[in-house]
Amino acid sequence: MFLKSLLLTNHFICIFTLSLQTKMGIALLYDEGSENAFDIRLKLTKEVLTIQKQDVICVSGSNHSANHRTVTLRRQPVGGLGLSIKGGAEHKVPVVISKIFKDQAGKRTPPYKKNILHIIIVNGINVENATHEEVVHLLRNAGDEVTITVQYFREAPSFLKLPLGSPGPSSDHSSGASSPLFDSGLHLNGNSTNTAPSSPSSPIANEPKYEKRWLDTLSVPLSMARISRYKAGTDKLRSNAFEVLALDGVSTGIIQFYTSQESADWLRAVSANIGDLTLQNMKMANKCCSPCDQVVHMGWVNERPQGIDSSQPYKHKFLALKGSSFYIFSTPPVSTLDWVRAEKIYNLCEVLFKVHKLWLADDYWLQANFYLGLHQDYDLEDQRPYCFSVMVGQGKSHFFNVELGSELAVWEKSFQRAIFMEVQRTGSKTYMCSWQGEALCFTVDFALGFTCFDSKTKNVLWRFKFSQLKGSSDDGKTRVKLLFQNLDTKQIEMKELEFQDLTAILHCIHSFIAAKVASVDPVFIDSQSIARRYMYSN
Repeated sequence: MFLKSLLLTNHFICIFTLSLQTKMGIALLYDEGSENAFDIRLKLTKEVLTIQKQDVICVSGSNHSANHRTVTLRRQPVGGLGLSIKGGAEHKVPVVISKIFKDQAGKRTPPYKKNILHIIIVNGINVENATHEEVVHLLRNAGDEVTITVQYFREAPSFLKLPLGSPGPSSDHSSGASSPLFDSGLHLNGNSTNTAPSSPSSPIANEPKYEKRWLDTLSVPLSMARISRYKAGTDKLRSNAFEVLALDGVSTGIIQFYTSQESADWLRAVSANIGDLTLQNMKMANKCCSPCDQVVHMGWVNERPQGIDSSQPYKHKFLALKGSSFYIFSTPPVSTLDWVRAEKIYNLCEVLFKVHKLWLADDYWLQANFYLGLHQDYDLEDQRPYCFSVMVGQGKSHFFNVELGSELAVWEKSFQRAIFMEVQRTGSKTYMCSWQGEALCFTVDFALGFTCFDSKTKNVLWRFKFSQLKGSSDDGKTRVKLLFQNLDTKQIEMKELEFQDLTAILHCIHSFIAAKVASVDPVFIDSQSIARRYMYSN
């Protein structure tokens, strides 16, 4: 019984209110391949999400090449290169020569007694941004003669000074847990000794000063960007993490947060800014469109593949509600010509929007069932919350998922608004049908209700108002029975018709009745919004 299960949702007057967010905070950038993470700082503005990493920069004094010296070292049978190093990019400090061993490398290295020597180049390879292990590996395998370029400054900056309570030379430096300032590279030396190198030949004027600073490393524009909380190729949510991908494919990488609250706050903030930019893009597009072809809403979703191979992972799709049509794109339309290149285009009067999932856990589904009268569709069961479907003609449907419950509520409102506006613009729709071999026409009219007439003579066979429709049934293929109440006799009259695309007709009837009810009682329609009731109940 199609009309008995008729679900009337939102009032077509929909107002979007988004709060622009400007935020800054510490997070982690997670590498799924190596399973390592390091600190970053996020800076969110109206149009851009910027990732900052800490680096050591020269903040004052000369940074001229006069502070650079190049020397060639010869590897000795005993003692090797005769030096030890510490630091590395993974610790956000430069690699420096921490010890030079007497009688092994002292005569072959620059004679700077109390200076810190920052290794810049090894055999022509710049190692300023290299990790500790990378420099060790390079020095180990550099051959018998190693040419290095160093930058020197007299006193160690605070970030290079050993902390109190640091382990001595006998500590195990092979573990990844050691301080970046412990000597770890003694395998390059012969005999361990703390003997300092010879005195410098001359003082250095205008010595540079270095500090750690947060520097911009990546800026992701938020216009038409999308957010993903799922592990690639799976339905598994990342724990307290998400990824932001720009329109051109540039990704922030996996941004991970220390708490679920931080993750939720940042997710909402980034989503709000993306939503505001989407509204701006809609306004720009609408300036070039006629009043009857305006964009009502658009945005990214994830679509579950349908059919036999439905086990395939969700695919990213861009949906748009514009004028009389519902569009499905693989990439957002950025020009007028792009609108005709959509993967799918459906008439809005002939689609049916349905909320399927609001939450993930079973206990929340029990609450939804109790408070909202919402039942989970087990034939559509998977690991993703916030799901909806759009049923189209010929019994087909598209199944989508969004990242936030607020997005689901917006899509529910937007579909109803777009459909109601299209019904009122169109006024009526007529379909070819038949019964007992007779070619007929069936019209759904916003003002008059239902009319059936002969396709040849145009003679009206019967007409009923929307309020007279008391029920319906169909065979799921081509035939439908409509039950109307005669206003004079109060008797139920059954009208049976056959359509080539029955699903499209039933959806059209739903759209016109919902729009009619919305025009008479908008408060009732608004109260039927499943997603909105869910948001309020939480």
